[in-house]
Amino acid sequence: MRLLYFHQHFATPRGATGTRSYEFARALIARGHQVTVVCGAHGLSGLDLPYDAARGWHRGDVDGIDVISLPLAYSNRDSLFRRGWTFLRFALRSVRLALELDCDLVFATSTPITAVIPGLAAKWLRGKPFVFEVRDLWPELPRALGLRNPFVLGGMSLLEFLGYRSADACVGLSPGIVEGIRARADERLPVAMIPNGCDLELFHPAKRAPLALPGLGPDDFVAGFTGAHGVANGLDALLAVAEELKRRGDRRVKLVFIGDGKEKERLAARAAELGLANCLFFPPVPKAELGAITASLDCGLMVLKDVPAFYHGTSPNKFFDYVAAGIPVVNNYPGWLAGLIRENECGIVVPPGNVAAFADALQRLAADPAAGRVMGAAARALAEKEFARPQLAARFIATLEAHSEA
Repeated sequence: MRLLYFHQHFATPRGATGTRSYEFARALIARGHQVTVVCGAHGLSGLDLPYDAARGWHRGDVDGIDVISLPLAYSNRDSLFRRGWTFLRFALRSVRLALELDCDLVFATSTPITAVIPGLAAKWLRGKPFVFEVRDLWPELPRALGLRNPFVLGGMSLLEFLGYRSADACVGLSPGIVEGIRARADERLPVAMIPNGCDLELFHPAKRAPLALPGLGPDDFVAGFTGAHGVANGLDALLAVAEELKRRGDRRVKLVFIGDGKEKERLAARAAELGLANCLFFPPVPKAELGAITASLDCGLMVLKDVPAFYHGTSPNKFFDYVAAGIPVVNNYPGWLAGLIRENECGIVVPPGNVAAFADALQRLAADPAAGRVMGAAARALAEKEFARPQLAARFIATLEAHSEA
């Protein structure tokens, strides 16, 4: 099978963001398939490809994957308008590739929703089988986060409708996403639930070691948040927890923020303004290095803005990294991941907005290392049983092979 794979935010382990597409592409190649990935340019990708001036793109082999990177810069720090314009430009340039490149199947993954456009072009104009992966429900999440422009929301709704109605199959990353697709799509559309998975080698408890990060002492209890620092992440909740810990006179618990995003500078400035020495901010690190850091945390922090649309409609990479690394997870929002944490006793779930309960959870773990180790072992067991990347890749490949022309 020759697969044409559109993912604007594609990254390798040398980059500092999710590697789902890279790992699945590698699994496809190991099974004998050919994969061409079309992606955009962003600083966290880990890509360094030669530039083809004649075609106006970067192209090269990345661990057996044929990667075409369109020079359309993107950052989480960009304004909403600039991000939207970049998304649209990527989609329109990708249409040309969808119409030109030989393939037996076209696969497109959101975010953003505009990723569906080249898939639609290949389906409508070439009759190519098309599988659409949905990582967030659009326009539900943007609307829940405050987007009110009726033209933008209408455009998102139209693309969502066309994607579900034109695809030969869909993939959803969480139970809520799958339910959302089925509520809007033809009842005959095959929909597979394939969440983000765990790299059980890169994120491993055996990599635990004293953290060599500035500002940390050997006796500190380190609670870490790794990932995007955006509006949707609701990280002001962690500053409130840090304030509560400071009020209680707790100098041992430290909150470590690793990543980047539009909100990071404001959050760091606010923490400094409040005198929160228990909040430490660090830049993003390559995924290949993040495994050891994550395993060395005392717990992982799962925080999102208190928006009901998030409860069942997200599948954050950080959760799977935490459980693979064998550390307990402290989570502040309901939903399917909160259910997993409770059912598997691999962390603590606190109510949204309950600052005191969140601070209590951290202090409880800091005071009882043995309990934390038990939760961490349960987290690793969950990762191995339910979210090992090879078994998820096998489901992914089976979904694509079932709809390929080859």
